[in-house]
Amino acid sequence: MSRRLLIITGLSGSGKSTAARVLEDQGFFVVDNLPFVMLPEFIQHAQDGLAEATDVAVVIDVRNREFLADYRVTLKQLEKTGCEVEILFFEASDEALQRRYSETRRSHPLAAEETVQAGIDRERQQLRSLRNQATKIVDSSNLNSRQMRDLILNFIGENSDSQLIVNLESFGYRYGLPPAADLVFDVRFLPNPHYIENLRPLTGLDQKLRDYVLGQQACQDFRRHLDGLLAFLIPHYREEGKSYLTIAIGCTGGRHRSVSLVEALYADFPDSEVVLRINHRDVAKG
Repeated sequence: MSRRLLIITGLSGSGKSTAARVLEDQGFFVVDNLPFVMLPEFIQHAQDGLAEATDVAVVIDVRNREFLADYRVTLKQLEKTGCEVEILFFEASDEALQRRYSETRRSHPLAAEETVQAGIDRERQQLRSLRNQATKIVDSSNLNSRQMRDLILNFIGENSDSQLIVNLESFGYRYGLPPAADLVFDVRFLPNPHYIENLRPLTGLDQKLRDYVLGQQACQDFRRHLDGLLAFLIPHYREEGKSYLTIAIGCTGGRHRSVSLVEALYADFPDSEVVLRINHRDVAKG
């Protein structure tokens, strides 16, 4: 089975973690700091345990002490697994690396008792031969996060304007806020169907209940404002490279008003370019 394997390596602080996150968002199976000698065995297991279309990215650098000594032999072993092996090498100027270490206040992995510059110099020297074998070298000195993302997506052959996945979630404040929510809207200002005897047993998944909630003038005004807000926000989120957006709408119990609004938003979302997913977290709770 042929599988794409990206080895993400390079100087510490040059963008490897950013690359790993971008690749993970694109469906790669990403492993950080795997001992390099274990890579052929890991790939063999992955052939059986992962779907055929799943590509693999492995972040390996000087934190792995055996990496530089063994990488040539290991690369030859990887060729026998049928993987298409590519090396994505990240680097940056001394000034950029010094600034990043100063901002994060982290120590360089090769300069525990020395200056950051000493660690950078030593790391450049140790990685020189591997850099010469890289499939692509990325200088991140002057790249912002959006530019880094676009560069990586172009490298793997993906459109940098990939679709935004929007998760629509209803919930009940009684059971707490959804921890992954990016935008939260409270619709407890709407009349509560719980106090209408023939509507109480229903949920927002029932048309009768939904007609009652959506028929309120306050609800119609809210939907108009919400649609306008999302029509404004979604293109900007997409432009900044956001891959996932969770919009949570909450009422008291998460069964009536919030479910009705999420169903309505799902049916008539103000941006046709997104991929919509829906989840009614608390609809089945009493």
